[in-house]
Amino acid sequence: MDAAGFLSRIRRHREYRGQIVHEKLYPARPARYAALAEHMPPALARALADLGITHLYTHQAEAIAAVRRGENVVIATGTASGKTLAYKVPVLWRMMEDPRARALYLFPTKALAQDQLRALRELLGRMGWELPLGTYDGDTPRSARARLRKSAAILLTNPDMLHVGILPNHTAWSHFLANLRYVVIDEAHAYRGVFGSQVACVLRRLRRLCAFYGNFPQFICCSATISNPGEHVQALTGLPARVITDDGAPAGPKRFVLWNPPFLDAARTARRSANSEAAFLQTELALAGVRHIVFTRSRKVAELILLYVRRALQERAPHLIERVKSYRAGYLPEQRRRIEQELFHGQLLGVTATSALEMGIDIGDLDAAVLVGYPGTIASTWQQAGRAGRRRDESLAMLIARDDPLDQYLMRHPQALLERSPEHALIAPDNIYILGRHLPCAAFELPLTSADEELFGPGFVDAMIALENQGLLEYRNERWYYMGIGYPAERVSLRSASGERVSLLNAADGFRMMEEIELATAPTRVHEGAVYLHQGETYLVTQLDLERRFAVLQPADVDYYTQPLVMSDLSIVRSLRHREMGISTAFYGQVRVEEQVIGYRRLQQFSDTVLSEEWLDMPAQTFETRALWFDLPPAWRQELAREGLDFHGGLHALEHAMIAMLPLFAMCDRNDIGGISTPAHPDTDLPGIFIYDGFPGGVGIAEKGFELLPALWQETLRLIEECPCEAGCPSCVQSPKCGNRNQPLDKAAAVWMLKKLLQVGR
Repeated sequence: MDAAGFLSRIRRHREYRGQIVHEKLYPARPARYAALAEHMPPALARALADLGITHLYTHQAEAIAAVRRGENVVIATGTASGKTLAYKVPVLWRMMEDPRARALYLFPTKALAQDQLRALRELLGRMGWELPLGTYDGDTPRSARARLRKSAAILLTNPDMLHVGILPNHTAWSHFLANLRYVVIDEAHAYRGVFGSQVACVLRRLRRLCAFYGNFPQFICCSATISNPGEHVQALTGLPARVITDDGAPAGPKRFVLWNPPFLDAARTARRSANSEAAFLQTELALAGVRHIVFTRSRKVAELILLYVRRALQERAPHLIERVKSYRAGYLPEQRRRIEQELFHGQLLGVTATSALEMGIDIGDLDAAVLVGYPGTIASTWQQAGRAGRRRDESLAMLIARDDPLDQYLMRHPQALLERSPEHALIAPDNIYILGRHLPCAAFELPLTSADEELFGPGFVDAMIALENQGLLEYRNERWYYMGIGYPAERVSLRSASGERVSLLNAADGFRMMEEIELATAPTRVHEGAVYLHQGETYLVTQLDLERRFAVLQPADVDYYTQPLVMSDLSIVRSLRHREMGISTAFYGQVRVEEQVIGYRRLQQFSDTVLSEEWLDMPAQTFETRALWFDLPPAWRQELAREGLDFHGGLHALEHAMIAMLPLFAMCDRNDIGGISTPAHPDTDLPGIFIYDGFPGGVGIAEKGFELLPALWQETLRLIEECPCEAGCPSCVQSPKCGNRNQPLDKAAAVWMLKKLLQVGR
């Protein structure tokens, strides 16, 4: 069934209530080809021809030529545009010319590395070339690791393994590093925020060790379409790169649909759950035999939707139950690979997945992609939508809005999603907290010198002083030596703030470990009383021991899910920049934040109705980070009171709405940022609103908000004014994680404040 036919069927369904608010058909795009000035080696050209590749797309030819000239390159083109060929060809070409040449392929996930290994072996098989290569990750048997160190011409790995397995043991890898000609970074846009900032430090450590062995490798990066690919890759690698964005690949027609769940009440304050709508659509896709993927923003939602769909199929088509599964991080490697293969070969009709399947793993030809909630960035939206339609037939992409301010804004302004340029990817490799984790690793690998400041950036000196004071580094003979115990990389996780994990134990299965989660996220995900979903099964958390790093879960048949309530407090450490904004002054600077999970809500499955609020006594977490803040005139309290409006409620509503809209400008998630509003902050004695980065030291989100503050105010005003509710709702000024239970809130007062700020601030 084609996309138009499926939508016609949905519009006739009894559950359809006008949810399709926008539909756009993107026409097919023809291929554009280009030839290389050099002749490719005949064996390589024949192998490509055997795979059906007889011509190069324009961006492939441009990239291959630039790499052959010795340039660093970033290729930023669409999903399924053949970016991988743009690095496979020059790497193999060079190895045919120089048998000593080595290449390192970095992928953000193990699954992607395995997928590319299969494709590379197929190409080499067509060439009749037994080039030594392999994946080097946590799943690689120890017996294979020594062989790879000794002989691998191409090593496929991830930044985590480079950080903890290769760089600290560089003497064992000296031959590989001395001959490393190319470092390939696939899915470069995925390296943003905290993870990206840490990977940037790892890549600087790699470059430092290569230089020690007299080698300076080229970098070839592939990225989804983002606004700043050149700037981002330079921040990531520390090197300038040629930017290639002219996409010559063909594309089949794609129908993009915006789906807004219907209101549940006459007051138009609450909408039907996006999860329920997703379950309805996935069930219908399965029944229609449409191969599909459903993307969710969290593991919990992926499992919840699978639960809903299987219940529906149990009644209507039990034989299809095992043809829908979930796919996410946290599963064992063999589970993930089995699901990938079942999807690729058509044994599965569909999966519910997190962004783990957003990247370029080959999962075969899918006909539809359903996005449950705005993925957080325009780049991710197109990455996920692009997973369907790899053939030339018309494909379907559907974005289901949540009852959330940014999602609802996009439903009313489709052009902000479908016609707007993607966001800027943000990383901060010179964050002193991140450097404080990686400089001990670098010193363990080779003693540091003052010359390393050029490599690691302006945070180097402050971080080194702090590390000396902590006794981790010692200065002698004009070098800094690592003085800690063991090797420090083991204690640094690239994907979390602390690197520490909490084990989830199944009380009904002899306390067997089900999976592990980050310690930093444990208070919000597995607090006592939390409902936790694993492989479609529901568990209730009965105990969380943060000191001993475990949580106990009991299987439970419940018809609700839970949502944590978080309270924040903030003090100013110092202002770094400020801007006069008419009647307000805006600041950007360093702050100290204290966050505490104070309780949780129990919400009814499907309807999202709040059943109860429960309170917890949990320890607070304190950290220093970066924030933007602005003050407001105290006289506004009286002015608003005269108009019957609540000053504090307006501040609170404005804070929530600005946090919701900031991801429209910065490549971040709402959960990456936090905020507080106060009628009189103790550090300023003035009313103010603070929005801060949720990671120690910050990763540039608040700074981007500070730079774009007038535009952020303008779009926040549009969001609130255009929401059809009367007094504020989850689609405009309410926040799902507000520790103050969304009280007080005054929608009209927030509009009044924004109009005053914009009137004077323009």
